[in-house]
Amino acid sequence: MPRQNLSGKVVWLTGASSGIGEALAYELARKGTKLILSSRRKEALEKVKGNCPAEAQPNIRILPLDLAQPATLNLSVEAALQLFGHVDILINNGGIAQRSLAKETTVEVDRMLMEVDYFGTVALTKYLLPHFMARRSGHIVTVTSVMGKIGTPYRSGYAAAKHALHGFFDSLRAELWRESKQIYVTLVCPGWIRTSITLNALTGDGSALNKMDTTTDRGMAPAVFARKMVRAIEKKKEEVYIGGSKEKLAVAVKRFFPGVFSKIIRTAKVR
Repeated sequence: MPRQNLSGKVVWLTGASSGIGEALAYELARKGTKLILSSRRKEALEKVKGNCPAEAQPNIRILPLDLAQPATLNLSVEAALQLFGHVDILINNGGIAQRSLAKETTVEVDRMLMEVDYFGTVALTKYLLPHFMARRSGHIVTVTSVMGKIGTPYRSGYAAAKHALHGFFDSLRAELWRESKQIYVTLVCPGWIRTSITLNALTGDGSALNKMDTTTDRGMAPAVFARKMVRAIEKKKEEVYIGGSKEKLAVAVKRFFPGVFSKIIRTAKVR
């Protein structure tokens, strides 16, 4: 499959205010894309825009949105389409994490994780999908997680939402092939990436963890991850795993030796 040139492409990036999203914004700006940056925090998005190369900033727009408010996302799509006239690539990166035992996690927290990480992402995608189908082209990129393939302690609700994303987007990819072979779906599965995601992770009662995981703190630098992810987008990969060797090995062990994986993960250090 020919590699796509991202220069001049309109890319809508959610979760762009920090972490992986912020690093992606900088990498995509360097690639010469026209960027729409979205998250809940407008002031943080403005800061990210200001940190992009000066020559790229005229082609960057800010569009705040909240994935936990699905009733507003249709309007967000309409607003996004007005900014540059169209969208070429949607990067679903917004989401929240979790660090709590299942027995100590309220159902309300589980619902919030699904609302943001799954339903918000699906809703935004569905509202934009008619635009891609009308143009008979487009690229949907969704950042899931290695947790979309395996489950570990302290992440039951988070892993459930990420598994759900894989089910939805694998199905969508197969359906879109019948409609247009020029609409692509890419699933990106990060391992441990050194961001502040665990600081804002939900605990059992819904409060923020406010603590950095050791495993996350030792993870891949966001800038390195962003370069690898952008290359996967350029190559129109269907699914890609980006992280350390341990995370990628865990996915393989789970797939081919599920009994062995089950024994290992019981005592593995995952936080």
